[in-house]
Amino acid sequence: MKILSNKKWPALLALALTGFQLAYSQTPVPYGGVVGKTLNDSKEWWPEPKKAPAGAPNVLWIILDDVGFGATGTFGGVINTPNFDTLANGGLRYTNFHTAGICAPTRSALLTGRNHHYVHEGGFSHVTMSAGFPGYDGRIPADKGTIAEILRENGYNTFAVGKYGLTPDEDATDAGPFDRWPTGKGFDHFFGFLGSATDQYKPDLVEDNAHVTPDGRHLNEQITDKAIFYLSRQHKVAPDKPFFLYYSPGATHSPHQVAKQWSDLYKGKFDGGWDKFREDVIANEKKLGIIPQNAQLPARNPRIPAWNSLPPQERKLYARFMEVYAGYLTYTDHEVGRLINYLKTSGQLDNILVFVILGDNGASKEGTVHGVINSKKNAPRLTKEDAYLKTNLEDIDDIGTPQASTNYPLGWAQAANTPFKFWKQDANSEGGTRNPLIVYYPKGIKQQGIRTQYGHVIDVLPTTLEYLGIKLPDYIRGIKQDTLQGTSLAYSFDNAKAPSKHTLQHYYIFGSRSIYKDGWKAEAAHHPDNVELGDFKVGQTIPDQSFDDDVWELYNLNEDFNERIDLAKKYPEKLKELKAVFDEQAKKNNLYPFIDWYDVYHLRIHQNYKK
Repeated sequence: MKILSNKKWPALLALALTGFQLAYSQTPVPYGGVVGKTLNDSKEWWPEPKKAPAGAPNVLWIILDDVGFGATGTFGGVINTPNFDTLANGGLRYTNFHTAGICAPTRSALLTGRNHHYVHEGGFSHVTMSAGFPGYDGRIPADKGTIAEILRENGYNTFAVGKYGLTPDEDATDAGPFDRWPTGKGFDHFFGFLGSATDQYKPDLVEDNAHVTPDGRHLNEQITDKAIFYLSRQHKVAPDKPFFLYYSPGATHSPHQVAKQWSDLYKGKFDGGWDKFREDVIANEKKLGIIPQNAQLPARNPRIPAWNSLPPQERKLYARFMEVYAGYLTYTDHEVGRLINYLKTSGQLDNILVFVILGDNGASKEGTVHGVINSKKNAPRLTKEDAYLKTNLEDIDDIGTPQASTNYPLGWAQAANTPFKFWKQDANSEGGTRNPLIVYYPKGIKQQGIRTQYGHVIDVLPTTLEYLGIKLPDYIRGIKQDTLQGTSLAYSFDNAKAPSKHTLQHYYIFGSRSIYKDGWKAEAAHHPDNVELGDFKVGQTIPDQSFDDDVWELYNLNEDFNERIDLAKKYPEKLKELKAVFDEQAKKNNLYPFIDWYDVYHLRIHQNYKK
């Protein structure tokens, strides 16, 4: 009789310890042993457990929500973000980096390294914000694996905390199915919320594959504690095994909720208003070298009144909105600091590759002209914009508190996006899609400073893989993988003057669209800027706007980085050329049929459409 030798037991134990990972991968591997009719005729074989390259760095991706290019002090804003400052000062500031223009599309592109329509996330995964077409069904295909799946295939532990935003509504109950939850997309553990937004004190909280009861603390504190718990637990039992952490707070998406100790830090700091804020920020941005020295502010949006034209009670109200927002952002920076401090004290900070994306889109226009409080203690409240002012003045003390769902007024959104025009949802504009990026890696980045190379959120995944020396697996869970679409930014880490390698990029959100190529950009807004979805009620007809009626503009971003001078009439052939390129990209990436938020809202809500 042939006896299984004792030397096999360590292999059996190792296989057991990595069994879940191997079962998860299901990558086709030919059997390397011999199977005879009896054990004596056979030769055992065990697949080698997946291991990361020796000395592979840990990886930390941080993405904030609805921040705005000119908000953080790290990139010239007047809101204090000292921990982001520290990371940026020890690494790289990318000032020409772009997102998709709204949360779920940006996050799907980030996690897959592919354009958001290409991975079916042209809108959202919500029932009311998705449609039954390849670019819009809100279900990322299995052949377009996430960074978590890729790194897990290569021996990393993978964790996510905070906002996920990519699980279809109908799958988001404790009955599943769970293949589109974070744990079904490569994360070993998840703690956060599955939707696009949540109350920060009473979040719709999930851990792994089940909803859990929040403990009453601010969500930022809870997700940071959980992240540290995951990392410390792993570090104790497997200190040489690298990890990937996706840290994605709901901040600073509405509702803006934060303890008074943070918002009161900014008491009186914004009494000068949004016009002064913009002037101060553009001066700071020039001083830091974030923007060109000859840059000028775009005109104030016509929907926004001049600050000095407002009566005192309105100034007091609007200033309080911004005090809360600023406190919320500084508090979020503080929680990131707690995470960074853990990494430092545990000896892991020197060997970690960190990407910080300061916003998944531009600052939010969803707070309307007067801001939104929606105090729960006084619910139901009026929702039409012309009634906001009266109710907001009554509810001023509720701004930022747990009993309110707060978002600041439009004037602060434009201010937070300084020096760009427009805001979140506007995929046609740099104000909707341009967000700061920080890259930090003490072991690998020796030439700190500013980088101006064109980048897009799809570039972060290939940059990470190149720097780790990891290739995209041919198979994940037995499924052949599609190619990546992003361009690695690693070439620019040590060369500030390297020419951009990402030279072509399209954008489309809710009808607004644009195409960038070699420094030129053609763009078209769809719905007029003064149309807000919240202005429409059930049964009311939403005005149609033909895509053929949209007006295209043309900008040379090499000379006019913040889109002040429309060259469409001066260079009609260039505009025609770029529109043709956009059409090519639209066909390639599932942008057709054109569909926007208003169309979907009308279809789902006004006609009570159900899938």
